[in-house]
Amino acid sequence: MTSQFKRLIESLASPKGPGPSTTFSMFHIFYALELMAKKPIGRNKLAEKLNVGEGAIRTVISRLKDSGLIVTSKEGCILTDKGLRVWKNFEDTFPKRFEIGKTALTTSEYNYAFLVKNRGDRVKSGIDQRDAAIMGGARRALVIVSKNGRLIIESISNSIEKDFPEAANEILKDLKPEDNDVIIIAGADNPLKAKRGAFAASWVLIGNNEKT
Repeated sequence: MTSQFKRLIESLASPKGPGPSTTFSMFHIFYALELMAKKPIGRNKLAEKLNVGEGAIRTVISRLKDSGLIVTSKEGCILTDKGLRVWKNFEDTFPKRFEIGKTALTTSEYNYAFLVKNRGDRVKSGIDQRDAAIMGGARRALVIVSKNGRLIIESISNSIEKDFPEAANEILKDLKPEDNDVIIIAGADNPLKAKRGAFAASWVLIGNNEKT
């Protein structure tokens, strides 16, 4: 994911001019593109899925159209070729995203995981990612790094497969992390907050000066 791509997504969610601040975030841009990548979606359904109001969804759609990422038709909002290329950046960096049930490590009512490719070297203590998840609406977050064939949670476990085998099996059943990948799992009291927290924690692993 290039720095140019990151700036594009951040600019779509930023306030324009001296008017009121936006009531949506980069997460809403991401989630809108994710939904549109699956099939065309109408404005009302999109607002319902993103849990935003009429004014916010109009602005989201307008900005995506103005950026050339989507077109609208009778069927709803559809990604353009440019939009598909932008979505591919998301898919390359966050290739797996799904809900996870309760385990010894994932104790919230709702838990959502993101696999972040090749960013393990950016994780220090994991505090930055956990803080971002909580700012995004989660109650807690796990930051798991794949390193030397083991899944590590800083200061908790040097091998979750050994220390938490049942939880590791649940987490890994849909993931195949490679060395230096990161698994972010955010927990919250509703599914959207869990997903939003996982996205927020994953996003801070993306640098502004990346060239890949």
